[in-house]
Amino acid sequence: MFLLTFTFVRVVSAQAPQNSPPSADQGIPNAPSESKKDESKKDQNPGPAQQLGDTAKSTLLKARDWESSWIAGIYVGKNRKLVPLTRNERLEYYLRQTFTRPEDYMKRMFAAGVDQARGVPYQWDDGWAGYAERFASREGQFFTSNSLAALGNAKLGYEVRYDKCKCSGFKLRVRHAIMRNFLTYDRSEENLRPQWALYGGAFGGGLMVTAWKPGNRSPWANGGWAMLGQAGYGALVNVITEFGTEINRKQGVGR
Repeated sequence: MFLLTFTFVRVVSAQAPQNSPPSADQGIPNAPSESKKDESKKDQNPGPAQQLGDTAKSTLLKARDWESSWIAGIYVGKNRKLVPLTRNERLEYYLRQTFTRPEDYMKRMFAAGVDQARGVPYQWDDGWAGYAERFASREGQFFTSNSLAALGNAKLGYEVRYDKCKCSGFKLRVRHAIMRNFLTYDRSEENLRPQWALYGGAFGGGLMVTAWKPGNRSPWANGGWAMLGQAGYGALVNVITEFGTEINRKQGVGR
């Protein structure tokens, strides 16, 4: 009897499945859906190298975007109608153009660097102290010019934004860009008027500079040079703004 029982147990043990359930140390493999979730989390959380690369790419594209970079000015698109600015909109435009745009500070930093390289005025030294004085001088002139122009345009009701030409053709668009540096629309947004406030502000800024720059400078001559600078620089900025879309397209920068 004992022998039969032992034999029966051996037979049952031999027929039982050999795959035992996994132990706690082995762990249970993730379900397919859980694996996909893990992979998606990895995609949503890129590593430091990928984040740095994405940031560098975004910065490069922004720097190459001539329509939103520090080179171009604020403008009204080709297919948009000019609508008179309200008092609050004029104030917002003035504050944005004068104080809040980093690219505008970069312009004055660049101009101060040119003055530093030229050594003008020569009474200021060539070190960081001299550069700080030149930058402060440029900043003061810009603030004065822009403030006087904003006040004058608000009083006259003149348009302060550049509007892209609704025409086609290189020559017509260049002519429009240069013309708009000397003429602007009145409060009707239909009749063109001379840029009295813009050039009056430039002249006033040139006059003000002589209050803190060393040397015997003629305020009237300095104001005249400031107006000439506005004529050349303003026309250049308008041309760049006018053709910003085409420049972006050539560089492969989408809008």
